[in-house]
Amino acid sequence: MLAKAKRDISKKNKTPMPSNVDILEVYHKSGGSDERIVSMLRTRPVRSLSGVVNISVLTKPFDCPGKCVFCPLQSNAPKSYLKNEPAVMRAVSNKYDAKKQINTRIESLKATGHPTGKVELRIVGGTWSFYPLDYREEFIKKCFDACNKEDSSSLEEAQKKNETAEHRIVCLSVETRPDFINKKEVLQMRKMGVTMVEVGIQSLFDDILQKSRRGHDVKCSANATKILKDAGMKVCHQVMLNMPGSSPEKDLQTFKMLFEDSSFRPDFLKIYPCVILKEAPLYKMYKQGRYVPYPEEKVIEVIKEVKKNIIPPYVRIQRLFRDIPSNSIAGGSKMSNMREIIAKDALKEGWKCSCIRCREIKGKYTPEENIQIKKMSYQSSGGEDIFFSAEKNDNLYAILRLRITKSPIIKNAAIIREIHTYGQQVLVKGKGNSPQHKGLGKKLISLAEKEAKEKGKSKIAAIS
Repeated sequence: MLAKAKRDISKKNKTPMPSNVDILEVYHKSGGSDERIVSMLRTRPVRSLSGVVNISVLTKPFDCPGKCVFCPLQSNAPKSYLKNEPAVMRAVSNKYDAKKQINTRIESLKATGHPTGKVELRIVGGTWSFYPLDYREEFIKKCFDACNKEDSSSLEEAQKKNETAEHRIVCLSVETRPDFINKKEVLQMRKMGVTMVEVGIQSLFDDILQKSRRGHDVKCSANATKILKDAGMKVCHQVMLNMPGSSPEKDLQTFKMLFEDSSFRPDFLKIYPCVILKEAPLYKMYKQGRYVPYPEEKVIEVIKEVKKNIIPPYVRIQRLFRDIPSNSIAGGSKMSNMREIIAKDALKEGWKCSCIRCREIKGKYTPEENIQIKKMSYQSSGGEDIFFSAEKNDNLYAILRLRITKSPIIKNAAIIREIHTYGQQVLVKGKGNSPQHKGLGKKLISLAEKEAKEKGKSKIAAIS
C-alpha cells in the first residue's frame, strides 16, 4: 500500500520515488512523532523488535594470545576479523574510535526509524581480556560518553549519567577466551559495567581443540562458565561446527553435552560453521588436503537437528553465521542467510525451534492476550538456575533468569542475571503497542523475590 502510494505520487509529479529514509527525515524535521507513521516507514523492523537495538563497536587491533588455525590475520583489523565485514568497515572509517562508532550507528538507526533509548552494546575484536587494562577502561568510558552525549571525568561518573541518558546501555557484552576468565578478571569486568560475556569454547572435544591449536581444554570452558554465572553474568557460548578433526556426529554430540552436562548450559549461543579464509593458517592445511570440511548440506542438517531436538527453551541462539562476505571464503559454508533458510524448512516440515529468539513476540503483540507465567528450574555450574517466562501460545513476552548458588558474588544473595521484555522497543517512560512497560517485569521480579525467600536467601541482587 505504501509502495503503491509512493509510485503514484512519483509518477504524478514526474520525480524519482523517495526512499522511506527520505520520507522519515522530512517527517521528523516537520515535527512529526506519530509512532504509527514511523513504524510504517521503518526499514528492517527486526532491528528493534527484541526490545533493544544492538550496536557493535570494535576495539583497535592488538596482538592476540591465540594461535587458532581458523582465525584470519589482516593488517589494521583485530585478529579473527576481516576488513570487508560491515562492522569492521564502520570501525576503520571511524579510526576505531569508540565514540565515533557509536554516534555513527545511532544516527543510522534513527534515520531508518528505530528508537535508540535501550542499547545492547557489544564490544568485539580480538580477546578482550588480553587488551591493556587502561585501554579497556577508556574504551568503555567513551562508549558511555557517546550514549550520554557528553564527556565525563571518570568511568563511574559516565555510568551514573547513563542511568538517565537518552541512550541507555541496558546490556554490555565483551568476547574473550575461557582461559582468560578468573575471579579477578570478572570483578574487573563488573567494575567496567559488563553484563554479558561471549566465551569461545568452540567444541567439547579436547582432541578437536588441540588440532585447531585453541590453547585451552574443555575443563577450562566449564570453569569459566561457572565463574561467570556465579558473578551474575549472562553467558554466551560460541560454538564452531566443522573444525579440523570434527564430523557431523561429533558436532551433534558437542551440542548434546552442552545441555546434558550441567557444567555448561549457557544462556545464549552463537553457532559458527568453520570457514576457510586465505588469511588463516587453515587455508594452507586445506590446500594440502589435510583439512576437508564436510558438505554444506551436512552443516544445515546438524543445525536443524540442534534447533529441532536439542535446544532448551531458556537459550537464545544469537547467530548462525559470521558476517563474512562470501567472496572472502575460500572453502566451507557460504550460506550467510542460513537462519532464514532453516526457518522456511521448519515451516514446511512442521517443526518449531524452542529457542528464545524463535519464540519472541516481535510485532505480533495484542493487549487482550491472556499471558501466562511459567517457571523452569535446572542445575547449572554448581548452582540452580530458575527461568521465569511470560508467554502464550509459543509466543514469548518476557523472561527473568534467577541464580541460586553457594558462592554468589554478593553474600547470601540470589542473583537476577537477566530480565528482558521483548517486542517493539518503546522509549523509557514511553507508550506503544508492545509488551514493554505493561508491568511484566515487575511481576517477574515479584516472583523472583518470593523464590529467593523460599530458597533461604536474605536478599536479591540484579546485574546492571
